Amino acid sequence: MRIAVAALVFATLAAATAASAQTQAPAEPAPAAAPECGIDFETWRRQVADEARAGGVGEAGLAALAAADVDTRVLARDRAQGVFSQTFIEFSSRMISDYRLKQGAANLKKYADTFARAEQEYGVPGPVIAAFWALETDFGAVQGDFNTLNAVVTLAYDCRRPELFRPQLIPLLTLIDRGIVPADVQGAWAGEIGQTQILPTDYLLRGIDGDGDGKVDLRGSAPDVIMTTANKIQHRGWKAGQPWLVEIRVPDDMPWDQTGRTNKLPVAQWTEWGVTNRDGSPLLDHGLTAGVVLPMGRKGPAFLSYDNYDIYLQWNQSATYTLTAAVLATRLAGAPPYDKRNPEPGLVGDAMKQLQQKLADKGYDVGGIDGILGVNTREAVRQEQMKLGLPVDGWPTPALLGMM
Repeated sequence: MRIAVAALVFATLAAATAASAQTQAPAEPAPAAAPECGIDFETWRRQVADEARAGGVGEAGLAALAAADVDTRVLARDRAQGVFSQTFIEFSSRMISDYRLKQGAANLKKYADTFARAEQEYGVPGPVIAAFWALETDFGAVQGDFNTLNAVVTLAYDCRRPELFRPQLIPLLTLIDRGIVPADVQGAWAGEIGQTQILPTDYLLRGIDGDGDGKVDLRGSAPDVIMTTANKIQHRGWKAGQPWLVEIRVPDDMPWDQTGRTNKLPVAQWTEWGVTNRDGSPLLDHGLTAGVVLPMGRKGPAFLSYDNYDIYLQWNQSATYTLTAAVLATRLAGAPPYDKRNPEPGLVGDAMKQLQQKLADKGYDVGGIDGILGVNTREAVRQEQMKLGLPVDGWPTPALLGMM
């Protein structure tokens, strides 16, 4: 049952995990001198081997590199990431399933001691860890069937975005050389390994032996997975004892231009403008600042996001994925399902591309005409809404497109 359910959602998750490859790797270690993009593969591989040897990789790691090859399936996945064209309600409704909620609760109970130790040592609550565990692999049920070394070699050699994947190659060869993972280790197409889809740099630098057996096994050991994931999140800047996301109720009218994740204001200011908890009770003022997140505009779901929510975007740059992960964590912590409210119809497909083209023609950087409401497109929408005298909530509507 577990495998069957997981298989139904893995195709969607495979696209979602790709964006995480852009942010999972810490700044160190960086390649000393990356081979030139566009050279032939064998020359490129020899240059990588020289760098790996200079970096301490031994014969086992070098032999694995010599046997690696380009995987065209990886390139196909890298060029076809359509999952983020879904709205937040569409995506989160699929991803926050009864199965994940029940399994999450069961695992929080089963590994309660390990989760407690993770929070004590790293300050990261169990539901936060469990939510990533759920979304990435359904608690280890589906970890990916791509040869990880071939995947990383392919994306590091490919000229589309080698700067994101080259830093993963020597750490992966190091893991193989040390026998931490086998040369034929399998994972997601973008190079992640294990039950929370950890990139090689994090595996090497943040891996924790949670069960005390003398090794870090992120594919088979739940305690290792929990402790390593907590270490990774804490290293990204998680603030112990602070909230990450709270569902709110927004009034019909307020200074909408002050909303947005990055525009953090004192909670008292949001209270003054009429923002409350979802049930109408006053917001709890922790003495912190927070931003109002409106993923589908002022008439859709609404959340108050704190500094810890920003850590989610270091895991995965998709706002839709990260908000879903944060909401799932609140559900596992006891919150009820969020109120979808009644958002205005948005733009999808060709209509979204048309809007992006119009915005680009006006000089905005929308990050590509791809039909996806990314961070750049949303910010451009906010700027146009402001110019046109519309409520500035970052939600593109047919009315906005018609006014442009």
